[in-house]
Amino acid sequence: MATLRQERAAGLALIRAAGGVVIRRGPDGLEVVLVHRPRYDDWTFPKGKAERGESDEDCALREVEEETGLRCELAEELPSTAYVDSRGRDKRVRYWQMRPLAGALHPDHETDGAEWLSIAEAGERLSYGRDRVVLEALVAARSR
Repeated sequence: MATLRQERAAGLALIRAAGGVVIRRGPDGLEVVLVHRPRYDDWTFPKGKAERGESDEDCALREVEEETGLRCELAEELPSTAYVDSRGRDKRVRYWQMRPLAGALHPDHETDGAEWLSIAEAGERLSYGRDRVVLEALVAARSR
């Protein structure tokens, strides 16, 4: 497998992705949506790769709606994550806080679970430390 440096030297592009941390007020405080992806057996925020010519903002809204059934609006941008994906490519994911406008929470063909969870439950369930950093940034932004 080629190293990241070799891939960059060969002109391989960064994989752009975007998603959202969908929020609502629950009976016990702030809640967020997590999705379960059976392909990776992980719990994460809804996100996906940008299509050619698609802005990161449009990608985030599209992916969240596809993976959760919720049509949302963008709010404050949260920290991005960057990592090497399962195919060895550099990937950057931009996230936004989102508020649902319409729809009903349900998984799609890429996800087999979508749930509203408290901040504490989400922190325990998230599969990746990089997602916990995004969750912590959300909490910090909401407490300002």
